[in-house]
Amino acid sequence: MPAITRHPRPGEPRYLEDFKVGDLTETSGFAVTRDMILSFAEQYDPQPMHLDETAARDTVFGELVGSGWQTLAVTMRLLLDARLLGGTPIVGAELRDIRFHAPMRPGDVLRARAEVIAIRPSQSRPDRGFMDVRVTTTNSEGVTLVTQRWSLVVPRRPDFQKVAF
Repeated sequence: MPAITRHPRPGEPRYLEDFKVGDLTETSGFAVTRDMILSFAEQYDPQPMHLDETAARDTVFGELVGSGWQTLAVTMRLLLDARLLGGTPIVGAELRDIRFHAPMRPGDVLRARAEVIAIRPSQSRPDRGFMDVRVTTTNSEGVTLVTQRWSLVVPRRPDFQKVAF
């Protein structure tokens, strides 16, 4: 079983050569409140199921739920706080295979898990490469809310040698 990644020095940059397929990062929890859901919805996704408990009863959810976009934003925050790439910024090249499995609800505590599934050097830019990560976000009951695949741009070490991934 792969080890869970812990970053003892979160400000230290991490490079493509620091990762291997199977590396895991698991986050701490993020508590979602009703007010957070309402605030996000008012600004970015003003639909009845996100804005009003009474109106939400007449939707497919039957209750107030958070926006899927908010779930994705919380996931990003969780992985930033877990220092997925240490002090290296998370730069996305592609986001794909997003699947919403269940809604985020007030009172949920979200956690994310990121597993490295592929690593490859750039064919056109030798100073960087790409790391594909499978990301799963769950709630406090362990229910999967969303799964997605990120392709991240990760710098190579300044003194890198040709490394086979």
